[in-house]
Amino acid sequence: MTYIVFLFLLSPFIAIAQSDFQRAETYFEQEKFSKAQPIFEKFLQQNPSDKKTREYLGDIASYEKDWDTAIEYYKALAAEEDNNANYHFKYGGALGMKALSISKVRALAYIPDIKRELERAADLDKKHIEARWALVELYMQLPGIVGGSEEKAQSFANQLSKISAVDGYLASGYIAEYSKRPEEAEKFYKKAIEIGGSPHTYEKLSNLYETNNQPNKALETTATSLKKHKRNQLNYQIGKIAAQYNIKPHYGIECLYQYLADYSVKDGVPRDWAYYRLAQIYKNLGKKEIALTWINKALLERNNFEEAKKEKSLILAL
Repeated sequence: MTYIVFLFLLSPFIAIAQSDFQRAETYFEQEKFSKAQPIFEKFLQQNPSDKKTREYLGDIASYEKDWDTAIEYYKALAAEEDNNANYHFKYGGALGMKALSISKVRALAYIPDIKRELERAADLDKKHIEARWALVELYMQLPGIVGGSEEKAQSFANQLSKISAVDGYLASGYIAEYSKRPEEAEKFYKKAIEIGGSPHTYEKLSNLYETNNQPNKALETTATSLKKHKRNQLNYQIGKIAAQYNIKPHYGIECLYQYLADYSVKDGVPRDWAYYRLAQIYKNLGKKEIALTWINKALLERNNFEEAKKEKSLILAL
């Protein structure tokens, strides 16, 4: 009877704790991590073995690029639940990001653990796309002397193709592009567009063209993506290409005006960059006063905009 009374008295506190946890989850889903973190930490003090809370805190640490804290959470989770592919993937990913943040000499010590964790994730989950992508990139970026291998990278790209044809073509395109075989990469990216046609597939092809000094093809690819997907960010991308390479200036101006008219923070690129690109295009056209108007708008928006300061010097020299 005493036990039942104790549970009855305790139940309101349990309900409050659960309510707080749900509130923290809502904040997390809204990417309001600074609000979610203290609630999760308090919940963890009361429930120190709760895995979901520790995973959330590891994810928040990753978002904040606090790799040591993320590694601590993910390492413990992977050890406790060795058959959880996602824990191993997150642990391997955090180790990889930590390795990128330190010297190359120190990073060498992390490589065996990164490989082990990512390959463990891939073995546990035969459809884990992210783990296989990470392994493709890892084996391509590592020098051969410490285990890099295009052959191994391609084997994981082949695995990706069985899970998702689009990802398989994109991965093979990445390998070809990284290995300086642009024509081969172009074929794979075009296949990805043909099958999937997502904004990302068009972006990969456009970036390939830019990297290989084919701006007209890059602009044409982005324009096709804009017609299909109607994403405002693509208006900016067209303006950027037009400005950087001094091609199709009037189309670039039109797209940048549209970008500003439809702008929202979700578009990713701040308005000051659109002002900057408009200034570049008008400078390319020899319209000094209009160019100055736009570059001054960029600097008014952000007075420490270094690229805009340099561009203003070039405009004034016209």
